[in-house]
Amino acid sequence: MPAQIIDGKAIATIITDKVALCVAQRLARGARAPGLAVILVGGDSASKIYVSSKRKMCNKVGFISKAYDLALNTTQDELIDLIDKLNEDPCIDGILVQFPLPKGLDETQVIERINPHKDVDAFHPYNVGRFAQRIPLLRACTPLSPPTNITARPGTRAP
Repeated sequence: MPAQIIDGKAIATIITDKVALCVAQRLARGARAPGLAVILVGGDSASKIYVSSKRKMCNKVGFISKAYDLALNTTQDELIDLIDKLNEDPCIDGILVQFPLPKGLDETQVIERINPHKDVDAFHPYNVGRFAQRIPLLRACTPLSPPTNITARPGTRAP
């Protein structure tokens, strides 16, 4: 199969518009907007950029976006307490903890503490196991396949 050039920005726009429409329809039915909590510990510049883009996208599509920017000296117990509160928060559907964590914080304990049904990255052992069995509840933030209704740029083939 020959290589195909795809227009990533066009695909992103289509997906973003579709999600925003679904959120608007959800709100019109009287349901609340989906909620995402993003936790960033410390000041890693690449992580800040990534987290910022997630927060902007939430706002663009109408999600509730709660940001938790924690200090570099945040303790394991403080981080776990926050995750426990978010697990119990009925307005939060997804929790994303930005990795890597600063030295001294146990990423495995953090991953295992997130409710598997709110684990946006699908890193929790329960989600990894279901994924390995090909019965995932959630899928990691990676592409599955491009939408089939994409129009190719002139001179290229559609995906």
